[in-house]
Order: sequence, then C-alpha cells, then structure tokens
Amino acid sequence: MMRQLAIKAHAGRPDAIRGVAVAIERFSTEGIEVVVSPGIADVLAPEIAAKCKVREEDEFRKLADMVMTFGGDGTLLAAARTLMGTDVPIMGVNVGKLGFLAEFAMSELDDAIARVISGAYRIVDRTTLEVTFGEVSSFALNEVLVERSSKAKMISVKAWVDDHHVADYRADGVIVATPTGSTAYSLAAGGPIIAPSTNSLCITPIAPHTLTLRPLIIDDTSEIRLQLLSEAATGQVVADGQILGVVDHDQTVHVRKSAHLVKLIKRVDSTYYDLLRQKLLWSVDPATK
Repeated sequence: MMRQLAIKAHAGRPDAIRGVAVAIERFSTEGIEVVVSPGIADVLAPEIAAKCKVREEDEFRKLADMVMTFGGDGTLLAAARTLMGTDVPIMGVNVGKLGFLAEFAMSELDDAIARVISGAYRIVDRTTLEVTFGEVSSFALNEVLVERSSKAKMISVKAWVDDHHVADYRADGVIVATPTGSTAYSLAAGGPIIAPSTNSLCITPIAPHTLTLRPLIIDDTSEIRLQLLSEAATGQVVADGQILGVVDHDQTVHVRKSAHLVKLIKRVDSTYYDLLRQKLLWSVDPATK
C-alpha cells in the first residue's frame, strides 16, 4: 500500500509546479503523504506546501515508497542518481517535448495519479552503468561518454572490450550506452535503438573522422576500457549529462554494467514498442499529411 510518495520537479518550469500542486491535492485527499524538497516547497502556494513533508532529496530514498518526477528525462535521470542502489520506483511525468523515460504526458496527469492510487502500473528494471577513472566512481542510467574538452578540436580514443582492442576512434567522443540510453545521445549520434530487455551495451562514436567507424553492440557482461591516445589533448568524462572530471592520455576510463538497477513505472496496458510508435511517430502515414 502506498503510504509516502516523494515528488521531484523542475522548479523553473511553471507547468511542472502546477502539476505538482494538482498531485499533492489528490494524494493528500487519498491519505498518501507527499514529500518534497525545500526548493519545491518554496515555489508552491503556502497552503499547498503546508500539506507536504519537506525533506532534502537525499532523504527520499529512505522515506518514499515511490518518487514521481515532473520535468523532462533530465529530471528523471537526476532522481535515478539519487535513488541508485534502492528499490524505490520512479514515475515520470513529462513536461518537455519528447521524453522516453518520463512516459506520462502532462495531459495524462489525472490518469497517472489514478494509477498510483489504484496500483494499476507495472515496474520494469533498467540496467545501469558504473564508470571509474582515477579516484572517481559514478553511475549512469543512459550513458557514459568520453568527449573532447572545450579546448580540443578532436580526440583520439583507444577502446578495448575486455582484453580485445576494438578500435582507435578519432572523433568528438565515444559513448557507451545502455539499452535505455540508446534513445538518448547515442541515437542522436547515429546509434541503434535497443530494446530494454536486450542484455547488451552499445559503443557509439560521436562524429567520427573515419566513415567506416560504426556503432558496435556488445554483450553487457563485457568491460569497456577507453584511453586517450594524444598527450596534447584532454577529454572529459560525462555520465547522464553530468561532467565527472577531466582525463588525459595516462588515464584509463573503465565502464561496466553496474550491479544496481533503476526501477521505472510503466503502464500495464502498453509496451516499449507502443512508446516508440508514439514518440517517434512510426505509425504516421506521410501520405496523409
């Protein structure tokens, strides 16, 4: 039974805050306690904020039975980082335009809230990545990339899968994506769409200077090692849009599947393929436009 629900939202989006207010009213009526961060409480109407428990976001993992996000995929990814290593599921309400992770649109907010109250949803497990280099260790749901720094025009990256040398990439960077992340930066860089149930990872070069370099799908039990070749160039390591640090030629970046899973809330009556048709307009007939 749902007892406490935490809400994370993009405080700079008025539509998101309006959605948060609607959710708080509905959940409070149903006897479900809502937890929000101080930053969200500050932008809510006082009478709405008074109905919430206000706690820092790092406490959500201990307090909440579920986290609901209002924003885009970036807001959901931030919640995933906070909840990494827990069994707390996340429901995303998309205030942006596309959103593969935040599955429910703002126009479907009433339905999303009703599903939470009635339990009419399913929970899916999504693979995450662990990245380590130097003293840095972090996790990602979508992707890890080694990309050129702002000063570099291009970088050269040597890549290994386990002990096998795969390629030397002369490019703007190299992405290692999970199936979940295959519809994010990797897709924009020309990578394939990978069904989330697939036990695989994808290595995608960003704007490679050799046309024969193509995305490579590998088994997710493999470890990927990435190392800069040029002594003059520096790169940066990014996990789900967050810059983790700078690397130079004498550092190796290790990327592997993490032991942690992220739990996402989905509709009972739809599949990943329904989502692709909806988001990418695969069922639209150009002849009718």
